[in-house]
Amino acid sequence: MNPVSPKLTTARYLTELPWLIILLLVFGGLALWLTPWLWIGVGVSAALLLWQIWLIPAQVKLLGWQETENELLITKGKVWHTFTVVPYGRIQFVDVTAGPIQRLLGMKTLQLNTASATSDSTVQGLPAEVADGLRDRLAVKARERMSGL
Repeated sequence: MNPVSPKLTTARYLTELPWLIILLLVFGGLALWLTPWLWIGVGVSAALLLWQIWLIPAQVKLLGWQETENELLITKGKVWHTFTVVPYGRIQFVDVTAGPIQRLLGMKTLQLNTASATSDSTVQGLPAEVADGLRDRLAVKARERMSGL
């Protein structure tokens, strides 16, 4: 499997951790000014923050994708492992998107839209040039496979 960019860890840190830090600071301030019982909130917020600091890189390491002759394979997760096989003939269109943080880090997200709404898939954290090349190849392969249906 081809791994996603390790920069996805940084992107996820920048989007997910600030909310937990703000929550931690709010609980800390309220605990100082109102009641010591709110130190429980500080502890829970700190635990969630540490959990996310550990979990995000572990999740990113388990993301992968692979092109085969007839389908695109996407894998993620270890405990709740998901292995998705998307046949090229089922792909209707391919989107490539990038938010401000992803653009800053040179990454894009590839979104596959298929004939079944339940089998739409994404590959996050692809380097920009890889995502653009993969989009072009998938569009060609999807067109070739769809013409036979």
